[in-house]
Amino acid sequence: MKEITATGLTVDEAVHSALKDLKAKEKEVEIHVIDQGKKGFLGIFGQKPAIVQVKLKKDPIQDTLLFLEDVIRKMGVQANISFKHEGREATFNIEGDDIAVLIGKRGQTLNSLQYLAQLAANRSSDHYLHVIVDAENYRTRREETLIQLANRLADQAVKTANDVKLEPMPSYERKVIHTALVHNQKITTYSVGEEPKRHLVISPRKK
Repeated sequence: MKEITATGLTVDEAVHSALKDLKAKEKEVEIHVIDQGKKGFLGIFGQKPAIVQVKLKKDPIQDTLLFLEDVIRKMGVQANISFKHEGREATFNIEGDDIAVLIGKRGQTLNSLQYLAQLAANRSSDHYLHVIVDAENYRTRREETLIQLANRLADQAVKTANDVKLEPMPSYERKVIHTALVHNQKITTYSVGEEPKRHLVISPRKK
């Protein structure tokens, strides 16, 4: 039951009755007052009950979880998904067999899943949610690889005195490289192009 119409002597009483039936808190529902009701003469004659329609708000985290489970199942992969939700960030971690299929080459499939999950989450959220989709800690391993890559290419840029252009990657991966090189006084980093082909450039500082 996700929606209920309830009555009571007052609007508050009708809402309380609906919340009890839905087993929900007021912050978890949307309330539409159909009729304010009427006390009637001496509280008896002409009395009219208040009528409210109470509907459970969509849970963006649960919606996203169901979305991911459906997509992964249709990909023919058996997997379990756990999630952690703190403030405006939600992380979904996928575990199971054939995880490589979900990750794809250099995480491209996983990045696509994350992009779609981001859309699914914010479709029903009343505030922006940042969604991360991970698969058996791939993101951590990828971050370590990106940091090593950043330092190696920074050295290359300095030695050759030429710009080094990286392949297109999502914004959070570009941020990893920016952060890894932020204290390197010999180079600068910046992003160019439009999504999804936006890429990062490592440029040696001119003396």
